[in-house]
Amino acid sequence: MAMRRNHGLLLPAAFLAVLSAPGSADAGNGFSRRLELQGVKFDVSATNEGSINQLTIVPHGLHEQRGPVTVEIDGTVSGAEIADLDANGFPEIYIYVTSAGSGSYGSLVGYAVNNNKSMTGIHLPPIADDAKHNSGYMGHDEFAVVEGTFVQRFPIYGTMDSNAQPSGKTRQLQYKLKAGEAGWVLRIDKAIEY
Repeated sequence: MAMRRNHGLLLPAAFLAVLSAPGSADAGNGFSRRLELQGVKFDVSATNEGSINQLTIVPHGLHEQRGPVTVEIDGTVSGAEIADLDANGFPEIYIYVTSAGSGSYGSLVGYAVNNNKSMTGIHLPPIADDAKHNSGYMGHDEFAVVEGTFVQRFPIYGTMDSNAQPSGKTRQLQYKLKAGEAGWVLRIDKAIEY
């Protein structure tokens, strides 16, 4: 994956590579990809036929959870990655969803593997609920796993900007994976604007 650095920032080449990687698809074409890490495989597929779609994740190599997980998503799957962000020896899967409409709001469906037995959900708090970091936010999210962190970036809009014409910089949020009360949570570790 091509990466460019500027003042420690990951610039668009890495995000574009994730979004256009083999297996990703546009609405109407479906999405299908197999991901593997640390002896665990995931078959990820999504219908991507309209604004509401079915996402199916089939894990392989887990001792207790063998059946598929199917969830309804609001949008289309635009990418998927596998990583071990907490470096515990068990992978997580990150699936990127882009909503229909001009905002192209992004969301995440993620699962962490528990001791090669089962999966637990990963929660990414909505940026719209984050008063500290949502100033100028109007969607157009991009996601990627980069150097041990989960990264979200989006253009910053001024008060008079249309959804198609942001006049501000780009905000990049870097998250660390942390254990939560009922699963895993991505918590903001660093915020950068460029």
